[in-house]
Amino acid sequence: MGSIWLALGFLDAPVGTGFSYSRTAQGFKTGDTKHAISCYNFPRKWLQSHPKYDSNPLYVAGDSYSGMIVPIITQAISDDIEPNHNYCSLLLGNPFTDAKFEGNSKIICYNRMALISDELYESAKSNCKQEYIDVEISNRMCANDLQTISECTAHINPNYYCYLCKVWATDINVQKALHIRKGSIKEWVKCNKSLDYDDDVASVVSYHLRLNTRGYRALIYSGDHDLAVTYVGTESWIKSLNLSIVDDWRPWIVDGQVAGYSREYGNNFTFATVKGAGHTAPEYKPKESFSMFKRWISQQPL
Repeated sequence: MGSIWLALGFLDAPVGTGFSYSRTAQGFKTGDTKHAISCYNFPRKWLQSHPKYDSNPLYVAGDSYSGMIVPIITQAISDDIEPNHNYCSLLLGNPFTDAKFEGNSKIICYNRMALISDELYESAKSNCKQEYIDVEISNRMCANDLQTISECTAHINPNYYCYLCKVWATDINVQKALHIRKGSIKEWVKCNKSLDYDDDVASVVSYHLRLNTRGYRALIYSGDHDLAVTYVGTESWIKSLNLSIVDDWRPWIVDGQVAGYSREYGNNFTFATVKGAGHTAPEYKPKESFSMFKRWISQQPL
């Protein structure tokens, strides 16, 4: 196989995350729509200033909550830049996509992973009528089951790597090597939950359907031990697209070992799990995740 040459751009967004910052309090105010528009302007302006890449395929990628943003950006690019570009594809890992699908899938995932008993799962399924997010206040039996489930899973830490990331990114030598402006941030935080952020987009499932209809390639992957954005929830919204199955559920292999499972849908839409990985998959299984990425971007079967 020949070498793969990529021009990569990394963007800390929205403002206030990573090493990004604003000089004013108003500048930190953002949300799903504003975030997506700001991110869209980055590749648009970059491509306009680097016309030599016009013939190259464009990939938009992200993990976790970027699952809400990347499809919006990709569609905006396809509406604007795409007519003059080769083609656009999206790559999403452990992607938050729809609060309803994500929330209602967790109870199922807890049961599949033996974190709650079959009896408790069946009781919650019956009492809550498979609705675990918008529960009626008067439904005490459902509330009791959910409380028990909460107690059973209270010990779960979805990510053990946050501390090491923080130590690395806060190191002054690392920041100097990355050319971070001195004094621009007090402390690097992986997930800045103090942002003045407006969750104004409830779901991006419809974006995935439109992009698939246009024939844009997509790889959606999930760590099968991720309890923050479960593979069950991701599977659920993908199934809601009603896409035809081209290559059904099968293992994909790295170094002679099962690295996960995949399913190929119509119009080059691929879903894959990464065995034993949490949120987010490359942090737990870097070798397997890179192998998956390399095969997909080379348009080879996983």
